[in-house]
Amino acid sequence: MEDDFYWGVQMMELYDKIHIRDLQVRCIIGIEPEERREKQDILINLTLYTDCKHAGRSDTISDALDYKKVKKSILKSIENSSFFLIERLAEEIANICLSFEKVIGVTVVVDKPAVLRFARSVAVEITRMKK
Repeated sequence: MEDDFYWGVQMMELYDKIHIRDLQVRCIIGIEPEERREKQDILINLTLYTDCKHAGRSDTISDALDYKKVKKSILKSIENSSFFLIERLAEEIANICLSFEKVIGVTVVVDKPAVLRFARSVAVEITRMKK
């Protein structure tokens, strides 16, 4: 099973990539009572693995991954969420991305700024692919 995962991740490197960088979202995230009271800023970076070949040739949106729809789906889901862990938040974002037909795999990085003293942020990075 683990070998299949690593093989799949290596195969994803053969696909084209669309990056969504520094997507800012506000949501309830954290385990401490003070973190549960008000929304906090979260920074999301995505690498969407897809095939851009057809869109590159046709110049037609129907052949492309509509990354605006991906962004809107993430914002709609996450802005009203209330997760305890950024690991869970990253998993939810990955599931949203993988629900799009043209997304083969995704790498999600979720940054929680200013959570640790003397550190700019804490981040979790996960990579998931369709089975």
